[in-house]
Amino acid sequence: MSARTPVLLAWSGGKDAAWALHVLRGRVEVEVVGLLSTITREHDRASMQGIRREVLHAQARAAGLPLLAADIPAQCANDDYERAMAGALAQAAQRWPGLRTMAFGDLLLEDVRAYRERNLARAGWNLLTPLFGRDTAALAHEMIRGGLRAHLCCVDTQQLGAGFAGAAFDDALLDALPIGVDRCGENGEFHTCVAAGPMFDAPLALVRGETVVRDGRFAFTDFACA
Repeated sequence: MSARTPVLLAWSGGKDAAWALHVLRGRVEVEVVGLLSTITREHDRASMQGIRREVLHAQARAAGLPLLAADIPAQCANDDYERAMAGALAQAAQRWPGLRTMAFGDLLLEDVRAYRERNLARAGWNLLTPLFGRDTAALAHEMIRGGLRAHLCCVDTQQLGAGFAGAAFDDALLDALPIGVDRCGENGEFHTCVAAGPMFDAPLALVRGETVVRDGRFAFTDFACA
């Protein structure tokens, strides 16, 4: 390991995780050594975002980093999640001796950050949140100006119209979002799938598939590798 602090980054496949990687790579004191995705076992997709495992691996290759997975059941209780994460952290610590810091792309939610911090502390790990506390509207424009390209892959139809599913995350989208909807979707209004940005060596060729509504609420738009 180098003299820099090694970091494992939580990888959802979305814009916040991708931008966190970009920001961390600009810091001389840390080195991101790997990515960790939480995968819903029955669907073989990233939890919440619904991004295919194959796309997550394509993103990791474009970022030049190995991808680890913590598989969880579809009906996941906190205990299930915590066991899966503990196993993944143990695997990562064995692979990279000295690794005891995990980063997340969290932006605003103090309770979520505190929960992660408690869980990591139990395993002897530290938490890093390089984007936390940023103004989300300004951050959204910064991502777009910085070359990040993504599409909305999941929309909570109780907070945002289903017609936004599949839309490009760009200035036009930010202008079209209703008042009260966070410009980064930090309140769960939407999630994204990243295809390009300064954290990748080259853009991903992704093909948009169908949009389906699950649980009577969440509109998921599928994206696959071309």
